[in-house]
Amino acid sequence: MIWPGMGDPYKRKKTLKFLLITAIIGISVAATSTLVQQVINMDNPLKVCINDRNTTYKIKATLELIVDNQKADIPANIGMGDGGCQRTLYTLTDDGTIYAEWIEEYPFEIGHFFWVWDFPLRDMDQSKSAIYVNDKESEHFINQPLQDGYNYKAVFISKAYDESKESDFLPPEN
Repeated sequence: MIWPGMGDPYKRKKTLKFLLITAIIGISVAATSTLVQQVINMDNPLKVCINDRNTTYKIKATLELIVDNQKADIPANIGMGDGGCQRTLYTLTDDGTIYAEWIEEYPFEIGHFFWVWDFPLRDMDQSKSAIYVNDKESEHFINQPLQDGYNYKAVFISKAYDESKESDFLPPEN
């Protein structure tokens, strides 16, 4: 089969030249975009390691996680990446204590912690889920700011959760 533009030697040369120029432009744009994003995110507290930084702003809070009416564990070493990279939001133990650190005051949110953790928030029904701060429901949901010493409780209902398991269709016992 003869591909379009490849039959005539003159057209073949023009077609290959066009494809080569297009590939060079595409690769250049991708490389430039990557470099620009790296420069922009160099001081983004949600994307950098804090191992070699003097962090003066520190927050310590507790988080309790309930998923589908079951208490879920918050694992230790969230935010401790490959190669010893410690992120700004992290856990050290599995007791629900979360830490946030940065070189200056930063408006950390509980949703940032879930993002660093790679928690499957998209699998949750957000209309049935809630965040509680010191036992009061937050109107900000995952955008609730993290504050030092506060207790957070995240109650999530997954989209796949079958609520009929929770109810019994038998008549009540007397």
